[in-house]
Amino acid sequence: MSAPSLRRVDMAMTDEEMLRALDQGFVGRLATVNEDGSPYCVPLLYIWADDQIFLHGTSARGHLQANLARDPRVCFELDEPDEVFDYGRFECDTGLAYRSVILFGNMRIAEDAATMQWFCERLMAKYGKPDSIRPKNFFPRLDVIVVYAMTVERMTGKQRLLPELSEQWPAKDRTRTPDARPTAFSAGQM
Repeated sequence: MSAPSLRRVDMAMTDEEMLRALDQGFVGRLATVNEDGSPYCVPLLYIWADDQIFLHGTSARGHLQANLARDPRVCFELDEPDEVFDYGRFECDTGLAYRSVILFGNMRIAEDAATMQWFCERLMAKYGKPDSIRPKNFFPRLDVIVVYAMTVERMTGKQRLLPELSEQWPAKDRTRTPDARPTAFSAGQM
């Protein structure tokens, strides 16, 4: 599913790695475009199933519903940061281990009660407390939510794995500007 246009192909995730990240991820960000062309991005809990992203929100009309009614094209992003690490002698020679998946596609409203019930059950299985004594699979407010389903047309993923200590500075010096010398200002002197 990766697009060949990914700039950092050396960091590209395999399809299997992207699917695992989507399955295990916690929160993603959904981007739409307002009528005036400005972007709108909102963080949402989600379910990845059947090669689709499922989300929910209020049935009250707001930015998200208005944008989707006008244009169903969306972008969904998931990222998981890991550790920050040094790879060279200077502060700017710092990297972040992470993985990130970006999906492009179209969003539709899943209006049937069975899909809404299924979504809420999956959402609670993923995010709910497993030892809760509350009634399971009972959602009396289905009429005040909207469940969205994103059909994925394209997916890209990048990751930078945390290097072993033997590959990090000072064990290995990967300074990007090896001949640079700190100035009095950059060394903390005035």
